[in-house]
Amino acid sequence: MDFKSPADVLKFVKDNDIQEVIFSFTDIDGALHVVNCASSAVNAKTFSEGVMFDGSSLKGWRPINESDMVLHPDLTTARLDPFCSKPTLKIICDITDPGTGKTYNRDPRGVAKRAEAFVKGTGIADKVFVGAEPEFFVFDHANYGVDPHRSFSNVASSEWPNNDEVYERRGLSHHMEPNGGYLASSPRDLGAEMRSKMMAALKSVDVIVEKHHHETARGQHEIGIKYNTLVRSADEVQILKEVVKNVAKSYGRSATFMPKPVYNENGSGMHLHYSLWKDDKPIFAGKEYAGLAKLALWFTGGVKKHIKALNALTNPSTNSYKRLVPGFEAPVLVGHSSCNRSAACRVPWTTSAESKRVEFRFPDPAANPYLAYPGIVMAGMDGILNQIDPGEAMDKDLYELPPAEKKMIPCVCASLREAIESLDKDRDFLKVGGVFDDDLIDAYIELKKEEIEWLEKRPTPGEFVKYY
Repeated sequence: MDFKSPADVLKFVKDNDIQEVIFSFTDIDGALHVVNCASSAVNAKTFSEGVMFDGSSLKGWRPINESDMVLHPDLTTARLDPFCSKPTLKIICDITDPGTGKTYNRDPRGVAKRAEAFVKGTGIADKVFVGAEPEFFVFDHANYGVDPHRSFSNVASSEWPNNDEVYERRGLSHHMEPNGGYLASSPRDLGAEMRSKMMAALKSVDVIVEKHHHETARGQHEIGIKYNTLVRSADEVQILKEVVKNVAKSYGRSATFMPKPVYNENGSGMHLHYSLWKDDKPIFAGKEYAGLAKLALWFTGGVKKHIKALNALTNPSTNSYKRLVPGFEAPVLVGHSSCNRSAACRVPWTTSAESKRVEFRFPDPAANPYLAYPGIVMAGMDGILNQIDPGEAMDKDLYELPPAEKKMIPCVCASLREAIESLDKDRDFLKVGGVFDDDLIDAYIELKKEEIEWLEKRPTPGEFVKYY
């Protein structure tokens, strides 16, 4: 859809008998929120004055005495919702403070927009392109709960051997070995048709899927979406998560972007591919290592320098660090390399300058893309502006290095607590150009501390096994 004015939207609503207009936005944690409005209540003032909501009801936002906030629809994001039974239009919104009329500083999408503006303002590039490859699990069922006297989780997939359940679908499947599902074909891959439906739903809302396939773990999948500008790519990741969960639900299943839901199986990452362009030309291609320009190597150097602070944004859950452990293909060691998937920063093999990029393999899909994307950009721009050398490339298998050699290589954070402490100490690169500010960073850290403390105070089933 290509709406150029509110009048275009209102005409579309009338001509297509749209019953509801849904205004959506993302909070600091990355959760999607919506306000459903009857189409009869949507008019020109909706777009000029916005839609009011209570900011005090969201964690990490506003105190109750300053709770009024305004949603401003971004017309370029309007799309038909493929899951509503009645014709429904959905629009992504930015958030402003009604007192000042300015963009709310804690609005994650506003951060992403400021990052794009900052890059353009430097004169180094005018576009940042990001391509995302979110991985996720789909379970036949997922049950979990915590109360003072009980804690449990129980997930099951018909691709697993289950001792306590018999699934009709399992009777039709072929056996899949543990961590043996990468690029599996039907009938071992029980999710191929479901992913095709996800791809069709994404296409209907103008998100271009380049590929989808079964991932390494049983019940694990990946959908790779075509690169787009930073804000648009972040929008599309949020749309993808919504589509995946709703299509899985239509199959009587449950999808999760939790990084490590299953012990001893590979976890889910969200590899991110970055490139900078200026005057419609790629500027990451050159004659240095792996066909990169010096500027791209400096960008990589900045990301490597700030990777532990970035972990707080790109790996924002305690569960993230159950994925970032040796032995499950997760990039624990902070190296850069060409075509080497054991490195945290990889330069994929390409056939043209237009596709030259750097892939960062440490992020996971629990990340809020509106914060993780700008975080990586600001680290990379710090690398460019200060010409940070990324050091020697590591073209050997980092998983198989001798212990003494491994100890010489820096690692990503080992816990969310380490990550937020690193962010607290190393935050200045994020604040350049006013992209992030101390108020947002402090609020984010407080939210994450609450998560950590909530979990640390609760006995887990594993602790009963070890200590009861």
